[in-house]
Amino acid sequence: MAHERLAEIAAAIQAGHTSLGIEFGSTRIKACLIGPDFAPIAVGSHSWENQFVDRVWTYSLDSVWEGVQASVAELLLNVKSEFGVDLTRVGALGVSAMMHGYLAFDAEDNLLVPFRTWRNTTTERAARELTGALGFNFPLRWSASHLYQAVLDDEPHVPHLAFITTLAGYVHWRLTERKVIGVGDASGIFPVDPVTRDYDTAMLEGFGALVTARQPGLDVASLLPEVLVAGADAGHLTSAGAALLDPTGTLQPGSPVCPPEGDAGTGMVATNAIAPRTGNISAGTSIFAMIVLEKPLASAHDELDIVTTPAGDLVAMVHCNNGASELGTWAALFTEFAAAMGLTGGGDAVFETLFRASLAGEADGGGLLAYNYLSGEPITGLAEGRPLVVRTPGSRLTLANFMRTQIYAAFGTLSVGMKVLANEGVHLDSMFAHGGMFRTEGVAQRLLAAAIGTPVTVGDTASEGGAWGIAVLADYTRRGGETPLVKFLNANVFASAALTVAHPDPEDVAGYTTFLDHYVAGLAIERAAVDALH
Repeated sequence: MAHERLAEIAAAIQAGHTSLGIEFGSTRIKACLIGPDFAPIAVGSHSWENQFVDRVWTYSLDSVWEGVQASVAELLLNVKSEFGVDLTRVGALGVSAMMHGYLAFDAEDNLLVPFRTWRNTTTERAARELTGALGFNFPLRWSASHLYQAVLDDEPHVPHLAFITTLAGYVHWRLTERKVIGVGDASGIFPVDPVTRDYDTAMLEGFGALVTARQPGLDVASLLPEVLVAGADAGHLTSAGAALLDPTGTLQPGSPVCPPEGDAGTGMVATNAIAPRTGNISAGTSIFAMIVLEKPLASAHDELDIVTTPAGDLVAMVHCNNGASELGTWAALFTEFAAAMGLTGGGDAVFETLFRASLAGEADGGGLLAYNYLSGEPITGLAEGRPLVVRTPGSRLTLANFMRTQIYAAFGTLSVGMKVLANEGVHLDSMFAHGGMFRTEGVAQRLLAAAIGTPVTVGDTASEGGAWGIAVLADYTRRGGETPLVKFLNANVFASAALTVAHPDPEDVAGYTTFLDHYVAGLAIERAAVDALH
């Protein structure tokens, strides 16, 4: 980095013209510091894993603070090493985290039960009853489903409830003493009215009636955090909050903090997919699409979550539990084989070789069929999963066909959900894709365009992911948050972004359509495998 650029960034750091974003992902906590031009200055990260304790997927609150302190410490060290100055203050900061789940506290702010994450699926009865009673799809992951299931089960902690929130809401509360939530994260707690940008009043009254019928005196509305849109004043970093982030005392209190958001919302910001008729697809352990709607859908659908952007506009979310993990498993197998043959290059080279091979495959995958179901998949009605590769005697088993089929399989369940949107008359102008699948240029991007029938854009704008996205939202708050968020992003953040676009290839589209027909019909095989293999 040129000396002039280093000096410029060091001056911005010392002047407090930076913004800090912290995101709690499922396997990594990441801190990202950006400068006035929104480019990342420094990052820090910490790996963590959920625990399955007493049949509940959870993270301890101690691990939350251990992880964020490790991430911030690494970031502070990187700033000092790279720019020769201490990061004593930031212009603004923000927190993002996995959406949904259940963090419940009493009137003395004591945690009543261990944190229940989005992975827990013990809320089936609650979700079903809420969906039926309120006419709106309540997924198993949503905080309202967790709360109502606790009421249905007469859990001992329910009478002591005073406050529930998400992971991002919890961390923000501890940093600022404000019990607030960004509207995007709020929409994974309870349905949001796109007009008021707040919890839907009529549905909240209906929910309250259901709860008080079983738990008299429990006021559901009073339990929920206050909803704020992007750019709003969500408090300032307190002295206690600064000590939680940085026990050394280097980072000082006083910085404004933007509304806490969910990972879906920060992903939308990181991909500039918050305007109507745009969307983004994130492919990792899970794969999900976020499509910004022009108007509410005509009816509720089990395959779709209805959430919002950080600005409060309605978004249809197609969430699939199974994403690229099975592709990674096959890549690891081929890497092991290459090593046994004495070949060098490592996993990245093998991954790229396999992906490039898929482009030589037949458009329909040569008659092969695959399922990437390591876990259950609600969209296709499966409580458990069994990864499968199936073929007929007449199919063509080649490396190219095998890999094309594996990539198709990663998009199969997503396509099922997207068809529901198409039948609702939802149209897309563009879809931004990000995640490790898209690192090999022009492969998964091209095949995804065929799978969804929409141009797919990739670029380097999301290289730091949601941590960068929440840092951008923090900077939006720092600058007043008065310009509409869509305009702010287009004019300030993405004006010079380097992007590539893949348009659907007609031959690929026809081949994928054939594959998907077989995929849907073959779900009976997947169900049989679940029944047979325990």
